[in-house]
Amino acid sequence: MKRVLIVGAGKGGSALLEILHNTEKMNVVGIVDVNPRARGLQAAEHYGIPTGTNYDNWVNGRIDIIIEATGNDHVLAQLLEMCSRKTVVIPGSVACIISELMEEKEELLERLKLQTNNQTLILNNIHDGMIVVNDQEVVQFINKSAERIVGITKEQFVGQDIRHVITDTRLPDVLRSRRKEVNQRLILENDKKIITTRIPIINADEEVLGAFAVFKDITEVMNLAEEVTDLKEIKTMLEAIIQSSDEAISVVDENGTGIMINPAYTRITGFRESDIIGKPASVDISEGESMHMKVLGTRRAVRRVHMKVGPAKKDVLVNVAPVIVDGKIKGSVGVLHDVSEIQSLTSELKRARQIIRNLEAKYTFDDIIGSSEEMQIALEQAKVGARTPATVLLRGDSGTGKELFAHAIHNESDRKHNKFIRVNCAAIAESILESELFGYVEGAFTGAKQGGKKGLFEEANRGSIFLDEIGELSLHMQAKLLRVLQEGEIIRVGGTTPIAIDARVITATNINLEKAIMNKTFREDLYYRLNRLPIYIPSLKERKGDLPELIDDLIQKINQDYGRNVKSIDDRATAYLKDYDWPGNVRELENIVGRAMIYIGLNEEVIQKEHIPALMPYRESPQRLSKDSVKNQTLQTAMEQYEKQYITDVLHAYHYNKTHVAKHLNISIRSLYYKLEKYRIEKNSTQKFS
Repeated sequence: MKRVLIVGAGKGGSALLEILHNTEKMNVVGIVDVNPRARGLQAAEHYGIPTGTNYDNWVNGRIDIIIEATGNDHVLAQLLEMCSRKTVVIPGSVACIISELMEEKEELLERLKLQTNNQTLILNNIHDGMIVVNDQEVVQFINKSAERIVGITKEQFVGQDIRHVITDTRLPDVLRSRRKEVNQRLILENDKKIITTRIPIINADEEVLGAFAVFKDITEVMNLAEEVTDLKEIKTMLEAIIQSSDEAISVVDENGTGIMINPAYTRITGFRESDIIGKPASVDISEGESMHMKVLGTRRAVRRVHMKVGPAKKDVLVNVAPVIVDGKIKGSVGVLHDVSEIQSLTSELKRARQIIRNLEAKYTFDDIIGSSEEMQIALEQAKVGARTPATVLLRGDSGTGKELFAHAIHNESDRKHNKFIRVNCAAIAESILESELFGYVEGAFTGAKQGGKKGLFEEANRGSIFLDEIGELSLHMQAKLLRVLQEGEIIRVGGTTPIAIDARVITATNINLEKAIMNKTFREDLYYRLNRLPIYIPSLKERKGDLPELIDDLIQKINQDYGRNVKSIDDRATAYLKDYDWPGNVRELENIVGRAMIYIGLNEEVIQKEHIPALMPYRESPQRLSKDSVKNQTLQTAMEQYEKQYITDVLHAYHYNKTHVAKHLNISIRSLYYKLEKYRIEKNSTQKFS
């Protein structure tokens, strides 16, 4: 490091002091001036540099360079004379030039620094990201947009190998190939989609100094483009749906001007697109007001409004809904339903439901609950019967599940893919039962359909027919049924031609057929035909051990029906139910469990004993009769009085549902009607019977 002495602390000397003090290769060891108040002396004292008013004491010391900054030729001559050859004396003119050059350099540096700062400010505020690497693939610069897009801070970028920061970068490839890459797509590790241009930095000597990349985040643009594409696809799909729909659809804009109809609309109303599009919404209405205009005014949908449309004044039902986007109404959509088509479809639906009810066999042996020995015997017999074509007679009290067995036998047989017809012989009036079972020919009676009608036996051909309440058939119908079983053929009402049928007959009864034979109300020969494979289904009081299984199954079923969440029944409640004889069998059990689940709290999950209603509501304790009350009554009169009162009580308990009452009393519907007429119960009741 050169030791420097400055002679003269005026303007020039001060400037030289500032310049040399900031250099690393020059050490200013002192500054002198005849004026002790010179500006340069004060600055030197601030920097800790020795000062003086006479250079004599300095010249003889070890000084490498003396700068004469006074501009006085006499001082310069003295210094040249006094100094040794090893000391370089720089005249003031040269020092002045150096000072000016240094000042110019500082000015240029400041300008360069300002320009660099401006460039950095600009690069940091542009929306595009920018990364610069040197020829060693090390990051030299990154702007704020690049930090935001890549998701990595400047501190993690600068000084790092670019591959360590962006794995899939191609800047190293640009360095090697010396070729720029324009508008290339790249997906970053943070799933951002960018489009980037990479350019090598080459100097005038064709040397590669580095490379830089400028890139733009196009994630939002790509997503928006995908959304636009999706919207176009959805629009095309919706148009295709509207055009192919069998429902008549019309669309209007916010002013009520027609903008779209579909072919179904033309078919129903008779109007074509040219008649509707661009025209007011009311143009198609023959009678009634425009629902489109009403919806546009109220912003509320309307449903099932009856009106007439088109030249033919077609009766239609109209549903119209507003189209609201971001709180603004943009139009409305109307759907027209042809009333005549609705009526036709309703009729077809009713017929289909009736066919389904008649043809379906819903249950299998897996649906029959019971592990008791009595029930297992019945199930084994039924499974054996299912594998044979023999006629089955299901016997047991009302509510034991005879119909379930009939379903299961059909579903277990080789006829399970064919029809299963159910007939309740007690529920069909005697006058029409024959035509229902065997059909009729055209003109057989007043009101007979043109072309005649198939009977239920013909419908069940190759399948099964279940005749419930078989003991309620009249002797006339019993004779007809016997012919079917013996000959395998039927004759329609009013016809003469036998029709061969192949139907598996399953019958059921809850009456004592043997007693009915003795009373001459049931044919003995038919009994032997039906009783080929008798299956006795035990009553609930005979298999009380099955109660827990039955109750659990009923709880799950009723949970679905009532929307409840009951899990189980308390042991005390189960024991209480086991003490009852269940005259109504499983049907009564289902009634009791259902009522208990109605009474139970919404948050309760276990049926307790207190939830169960009284089990013997109709068994009143007998009252001792006084002599006055019996002196004028015969036994027959007393029994009829009791029967009338008992039937009335049961009617009340079952809310006047005759079907349930008949089942509880273990009599047929016809018998119940007879007794109601006999005792004039209906006429005296203020209740509405079901």
